[in-house]
Amino acid sequence: MDGFDSIPFVSPPGSDFMSTRLPSAKPLKRPTQQRAKATVQAIFDTYVRIWQRDGWARLTTRAVALEAGVAIGTLYDYFPNKHALHSGYVRYCVEQLLEAIDTQAVAPTALAWPERIRRLVRTLAGVESRLPWFHPDMLELETLVAEPKHQCRAYEDLLAAWHRVIDAATDLPVRPSAATLEALHLSVWGGRRYAMLVQLEADRMSDWAICMEQLCLDRLAGPPRPERDGS
Repeated sequence: MDGFDSIPFVSPPGSDFMSTRLPSAKPLKRPTQQRAKATVQAIFDTYVRIWQRDGWARLTTRAVALEAGVAIGTLYDYFPNKHALHSGYVRYCVEQLLEAIDTQAVAPTALAWPERIRRLVRTLAGVESRLPWFHPDMLELETLVAEPKHQCRAYEDLLAAWHRVIDAATDLPVRPSAATLEALHLSVWGGRRYAMLVQLEADRMSDWAICMEQLCLDRLAGPPRPERDGS
C-alpha cells in the first residue's frame, strides 16, 4: 500500500452532509465467534479486491458473497447493503489503526519516547504499509454512512491513543497538557485527511510525515532552553 491507501477518513462531526446519510447504511451486528470473525474478514478482503478491480459502482453485495464463498444470507446478517458493508469496513479500518498504535507505540517496554512518537505519527500519517487498504475515492461515501456520534467517537478514540502513548513514555522530559496533545493530533490527522482529499503523491506524503514527526518531537521535548551568554 502506498501513502493515501492506508488510512481511513473521518468526516468532521456536524457536517452539513450528515443529513443525507442512508437510512440502512449501518452494519447489523459484530462477529463474536472466531468462525464468524473469519467470515467477516473474508467479506472485507473480497470487498477490497472487487473495489480495486471494478470500482464502487460495479460492486454489489451478491458479487462480494459469491467471490468470498459466503452465502448471501450470511453476508446480509452483518451488512444489509453495500453502504452498510462500507460502513463496517471503515469501522474495521479505525479499529486496526488503533490496534497498530497500541502494538507498535504503546506496548513495547524498552522503547525511548522519541521512537514511540515517531511510530505514532507515522501510523496516523498513513505512511505505514501494514494497515488496511483505503482509497481516497471512499471519502465521498463517508458522509452517507456515518452518524455524527460515530464520527465523534472515532475522533475521541484516536485522540485517546495519543494519551496512551504518552502514558507509556515514562522517560518523556515533560508531560504535555491535554490541549497540546489535541493540537498535535489535529495537526497530524487533519493534515492526513486533507492529503487524502487532494491525493498527495507518496513521496510528498513521506516528506510531510517526516516534518510532522520532527514537529511533534520538538514540541514534546519541552520548552527550548535559553541560550547562554558567551561573554
